[in-house]
Amino acid sequence: MTKARRQAAPGEFVRLSQGVTHYQWHGPTRGPVIVAIHGLTTPSIVWKALIPGLSALGFRTLTYDLYGRGFSDRAAGDQTRAFFLTQLRDLLADQGLEDDLILMGYSMGGSIATCFAAAEPDRVRRMILLAPAGVEMAPGKLAEFARDTPIIGDWLMLALGPWRLRQGILRGTGDPLVDEIGKVQVKALDDKGLLPAVLSSQRGMLAERLEEEHRAVSRNDIPVLAIWGRDDNVIPIQALGTMAQWNRVARQDVIDGAGHALPFTHPEEVSAFITEVLREG
Repeated sequence: MTKARRQAAPGEFVRLSQGVTHYQWHGPTRGPVIVAIHGLTTPSIVWKALIPGLSALGFRTLTYDLYGRGFSDRAAGDQTRAFFLTQLRDLLADQGLEDDLILMGYSMGGSIATCFAAAEPDRVRRMILLAPAGVEMAPGKLAEFARDTPIIGDWLMLALGPWRLRQGILRGTGDPLVDEIGKVQVKALDDKGLLPAVLSSQRGMLAERLEEEHRAVSRNDIPVLAIWGRDDNVIPIQALGTMAQWNRVARQDVIDGAGHALPFTHPEEVSAFITEVLREG
């Protein structure tokens, strides 16, 4: 990460125990706090379309870039549950956030949020999960082989990973936000630290099936809203049924026509569901 690139970044930077983390506060200076955790490849810009609605409701939203993504450090270490929870706990401590938190996680961020809530239920008021990992996944043959095959898998990720990731990037859609995020995703492929981070996460955090954690969240009466895309080819819609078995009181909603990129391809529908539960709460 060059100094010039960081100087041009929005928000702030803080040195935590594993490295420098880029973060940004949105919304009013006072109010209930939402901590938003993005997914495997797209950094915190993924929340851009949802932030205005949350701010209008009076919520303060803290977004940050996971290590290996966005403007945060390419921190050393296997990207396991412990790795990501350390970053989250470090950031919460630095920002003086103790409890009464609303965790909002997208894709792999949903796994991180769920693990945190299961481990520290007294700190979490509510969870909002958008196409969360840790339930059911359809990683694809290349990703699965790279994940399960040391050395050769690493080589394949570096050789074919950029091509494979480009196939999933939405570009030239005519939607300004979707195209903006698509450009960010394409630009990220030039960063030599991204693909190793992705592979490490696939072998670590994303390899976990979080049945016990979701059951723990249910036992601790933490309200959960899970939103799924009907046409998601990364987190298949079958995950809704699995989630219903693990947490029978979780509210679940489906957006027809939405794929895995639902936070920025279908922000109005996502915002409507989130607004409804936050107003009820």
